Amino acid sequence: MNHIVLRRYTPEDHALVGEFLASTFRPGNLDGNWLRPAWDYMHSHPSLDESSLGQIGVWEESRRIVAVANYESTLGEAFLQIHPDYRHLKGEMILYAEDHLSAATGNGDSILRLYLNEFDLDGEAFATSRSYSLSEQGSRPVSELSIPPTVPPSHLPRGFTLKSLADDNDLVKVHRALWRGFDHEGEPPSEGIAWRRKMQSSPNFREELTIVVEAPSKDFVSFCGMWYEDRNKLAYIEPLATDPDYRQKGLARAAVWEGIRRCKDLGAQVAFVGSDEEFYRALGFARSYASRPWVRTIPKSSGVMESVPHA
Repeated sequence: MNHIVLRRYTPEDHALVGEFLASTFRPGNLDGNWLRPAWDYMHSHPSLDESSLGQIGVWEESRRIVAVANYESTLGEAFLQIHPDYRHLKGEMILYAEDHLSAATGNGDSILRLYLNEFDLDGEAFATSRSYSLSEQGSRPVSELSIPPTVPPSHLPRGFTLKSLADDNDLVKVHRALWRGFDHEGEPPSEGIAWRRKMQSSPNFREELTIVVEAPSKDFVSFCGMWYEDRNKLAYIEPLATDPDYRQKGLARAAVWEGIRRCKDLGAQVAFVGSDEEFYRALGFARSYASRPWVRTIPKSSGVMESVPHA
């Protein structure tokens, strides 16, 4: 085996990590790594702390990425992406996360929410040995749908229209749909337009796959972000939101099926979503597994990463 090198993440690694995630995908996502669209969505999300991206750890062998330890939005959380032949790095990755991805508590200690897949018994055993405790809050399920040969038609109430952002990418209307769809009160702040522009900044974002429902008022009242990953022929839903004044009308269902239909036309055979809510179960999605948070408060004396053998 060649020498494995640990280094910090750089902006130039975005596409390389994406390719790594696509190349390690296994049917059912049972490799346990993030789907490539989730990595793209992370980098375009307004809540991302971009100033800490250099804290992400990248493990390489012969300049080929074999593992990544990353956060999603802010420091204080850690996710492990590992090539199946390099699971022996897991302990080292957890120690790296403690040193570089934890968040200060204010009293000199730090805290880390380490997300481990529920089938990762080795990871859980190592976390237990490090005094992590399994949290009852914040489990992250993954659900999967085998796309049927014939995608159900999208029915809408009279006066409502399905569109993609390729038809009408009005950021003011997009912003309002997402602001209200995620249950924020009142009208959205104008500075949020920049958030929506950023959400479309990923090189793999596609306007024609992002579906909205337009109400008779011409407002967008339901929004379905849809991503397509061509290497593994999969669709990924993120985000999905409906204005609370327009729920229970079948709008989100229609938007999801339209997005899936468009991905199917590109070759998608399966769709994934980071949820196991009844809405998705009613569409035919089935829960694959969940990533569960293990939490540890790290004393301020723990400042140097311990050595873990690569075997």
